[in-house]
Amino acid sequence: MTTALPPAPAATMACITITGPGGPEVLVPAERPVPQPGPGEVLIAVAAAGVNRPDVIQRQGSYPPPPGASDLPGLEVAGTVVAVGPDVTAPQVGDTVCALLTGGGYASHAIAAAPLCLPVPAGLSLTEAAALPETLFTVWHNVFERAALKAGETLLIHGGSSGIGTTAIQLAAALGARVIVTAGSAEKCAACVALGADRAINYREEDYVAVFKEAGLSADVVLDMVGGDYIGRDLKLMAVEGRHVNIAFLNGSKIQIDMMPVMLKRLSLLGSTLRPQPVANKARMAEGLRATVWPLIEAGRLKPQIHATFPLEQAAAAHAMMESSTHIGKIVLTVE
Repeated sequence: MTTALPPAPAATMACITITGPGGPEVLVPAERPVPQPGPGEVLIAVAAAGVNRPDVIQRQGSYPPPPGASDLPGLEVAGTVVAVGPDVTAPQVGDTVCALLTGGGYASHAIAAAPLCLPVPAGLSLTEAAALPETLFTVWHNVFERAALKAGETLLIHGGSSGIGTTAIQLAAALGARVIVTAGSAEKCAACVALGADRAINYREEDYVAVFKEAGLSADVVLDMVGGDYIGRDLKLMAVEGRHVNIAFLNGSKIQIDMMPVMLKRLSLLGSTLRPQPVANKARMAEGLRATVWPLIEAGRLKPQIHATFPLEQAAAAHAMMESSTHIGKIVLTVE
C-alpha cells in the first residue's frame, strides 16, 4: 500500500487590496498568486511592512502606482529572500533584507529590485528593519543629496514626530547639524527632543517664525511636509543660500508667496517624489545609506521609532491610526 503525498502548497499569498478610493474600510484582506521575480528582482517572504502616508493617499485615490508597479499598497518591507530573478547575484536566497518597493508591501510576499535591498542592520528586528527604507531613502535623498545639509548647519523639520521627522532628527543630529522641529503637542515635542532635536516648537502654542526671530536663528535647510502657508512663513526665517525641500503638502500645494526673499537671500526651492524615480537613482541612494547610515544604525545612533504594530489583516486600523495623527514615529504591519 502506498501513501499519497500531501498536495503541493498553494502558490497564493495573503495580501491587502484597495477595493476603491475611500476610507480605511476599503482595505480588504484577500489572496493572490505569489508574484515571480523578473530580471534584477528578488522575491521576499515578508515578515513586516511599514505603513506610510503615501499608502493613505493611494488608498484615497490620489497617488496611483507608477506603470508596472503592484497595485497593492506598501512601499517598504523586511523579510527573507526566497527566490531571485535572472542575473541577480546579491542578495541571495536565505538573506534577510529590508527593501524599498514601488508597491506591493502589504502582502506575505513582495517583489523588490535587487539593488534596493539592504541587509537588516545588526541589532534590529525584522519589524524594526521594515520601518527603515521609505523614511531613510526619503530623508537621505532630500536633506543630504538635494539640500546638501552639512555639519554645523541648522535644519528645520515640520512634522518632527512623524516617521520621516523622527528619522530626520536622528540622522541630522548624528551627522552634526542643529535640529529644530515643529510638532503638535507637548508629548510630541518632548519625544523629538529626546531623539536629538535641539528645540521643539509646539505650533499650537507658539509661532515658529517668531521663535526663530527671538532666538536670532535662521534655517539653512527646511524639510517641509505641510506646504500651504508654511512655505511663505519659512522663507522669512531661512538663511542666505538656504534650501527649502517639500516632500508633501498636508495643507495644500497651491500657494501664493512673495518671491523677493528668494532673490535677496539666494534661496533654493526644491522638491521631489521618491516612488516614480528610476531604480538606478534609488540604487545610488541605497549605496549612500549603506556607506554612511548603516554604520550609524549598527552603532546605536539611529533607531526606528515604532509607535504601534498591527497584524497584516488589520491594515485598516493601522491607516485609521495614521490619519488620526496621534502616533509618534512609525506604524508597522506584521505578517505571520
